[in-house]
Amino acid sequence: MLDINPYLLLATLAVFFTLIATLNSWLYNPLFSYMNKRDDTIKNDMQKAGSNDNEINDLKAKADKIVMDAKLDSAKLREKVIADAKELASSKLEARRAELAVEYIEFEKSLNESKEKLENDLKSQIPLFKEALNAKFSQI
Repeated sequence: MLDINPYLLLATLAVFFTLIATLNSWLYNPLFSYMNKRDDTIKNDMQKAGSNDNEINDLKAKADKIVMDAKLDSAKLREKVIADAKELASSKLEARRAELAVEYIEFEKSLNESKEKLENDLKSQIPLFKEALNAKFSQI
């Protein structure tokens, strides 16, 4: 049968507790400290990432503000340029209208002069037309 030897039982218990103490000091404690350090490192990295997110959001907000300001400035500049172009075009248009009005008046004067000259020429040639007409009637 099975005999229980108390000396062997005590020796086995002593070896078991010694093994547990040795494993605890050489294996488990360094392993637990490494795992705790790793957890702390992960927590710190997560906090840094969270603060980086805040920085990124702040920078993005600043960039959006700069872009919005640039859009507003460009819209103002575009409106100013359009207004200046319209003013320049209207001034050129008015100048051209004034030139055309002067040219039209000169054209009317030259037309009236041509009309009077033509009337005078025709009046001076009326006797010739009358003679030519009388000659044609006499031939008929």
